[in-house]
Amino acid sequence: MFLPHEQTVRSLIADNEPVLVLIAFDESVMIAGGIDEYAEHHLLLESAGFGSRQIDRFFRFVADKDGADWTFVCPPDYKGIADKGRRIERFYKDGMSAAENALAELGISADITIPKRYRRHFDFMNE
Repeated sequence: MFLPHEQTVRSLIADNEPVLVLIAFDESVMIAGGIDEYAEHHLLLESAGFGSRQIDRFFRFVADKDGADWTFVCPPDYKGIADKGRRIERFYKDGMSAAENALAELGISADITIPKRYRRHFDFMNE
């Protein structure tokens, strides 16, 4: 799903403008929209007709041709996995796969990074 419409999002990508990208955990929905228009993921989600409380059911990225920054926040109930380490590891693997698929669909070939402010959960996995 492209907001406000596909032509606008594709034009932003062609101009190397950042886009917000949301990918449902089951990859059934991908939503992309310009960061200047929607500002935050939850606003993009609401504009797509979802409730903002559903934000924890989506992988969240900000992407352009220079890279894709992952807002890495693993929900405590992700896939019902009780063990925190295993849960974060599964979240990471699933998110990387989902992101690679979505970015390819958007025509973005860029490295996926987790900004320092979101590395807390990721760093837990590496301990």
